[in-house]
Amino acid sequence: MADCHDDSYITSLAIVKYLNKVKELHFNHDVTFLVGENGTGKSTLIEAIAVCAGYNAEGGSKNFNFSTRQTVSNLHQYMTIVKQAYEKDGFFLRAESFYNTASQIDALGVNLKGYGGKSLHEQSHGESFLSLVQHRFRGNGLYILDEPESALSPSRQLALLTEINRLVKCNSQFIIATHSPILLAYPGAAIYQITPDGVELIEYENCEHYQLTKQFLDNPKHFMHFLFEVCP
Repeated sequence: MADCHDDSYITSLAIVKYLNKVKELHFNHDVTFLVGENGTGKSTLIEAIAVCAGYNAEGGSKNFNFSTRQTVSNLHQYMTIVKQAYEKDGFFLRAESFYNTASQIDALGVNLKGYGGKSLHEQSHGESFLSLVQHRFRGNGLYILDEPESALSPSRQLALLTEINRLVKCNSQFIIATHSPILLAYPGAAIYQITPDGVELIEYENCEHYQLTKQFLDNPKHFMHFLFEVCP
């Protein structure tokens, strides 16, 4: 990555400060997760990777070329992606602009067989997310997902894990920004935790998302007492 000296907010992001120092980040695993607090730059990095890889900034495949609002950062201008192989399929699934992607699919008159047989707008948010992965993701691909859990119940997140595993067995790679301790449990995945101090490759059990969720589920009454009675 070239040094980013842009005047915009991206230079203040933890991930950009880190990349300015180390220059590169490796994605050598079948599944790589990016985790961290809001504002650390997970989604900004995911977006930049997708754009550099040739995908539309608001989501979709490489054939999608639409923009409903120009909010894409220019981080991709400072990045270069080096690939060991080129994907035969791929998709950028972005939760915050998924409605726009679904609308574009309808507008293009795309064969809906690859999307579950009906418009994504005629399915619930969670159903459309999962339908897209089940029917549109064909394997031998690069799939970039930004907070896919936002539309999925815990049981649907488990279903997503089975789909990810199916596609990994079909020679696919995933790069996922998430807050979900369920998704983060995928076996053998690399987890990059982004903090103001930098980026660290960590084990699942050391991830704050896992630890905090486990502590809460182990003793929710303690958390309620602290939140409602101790905190001002």
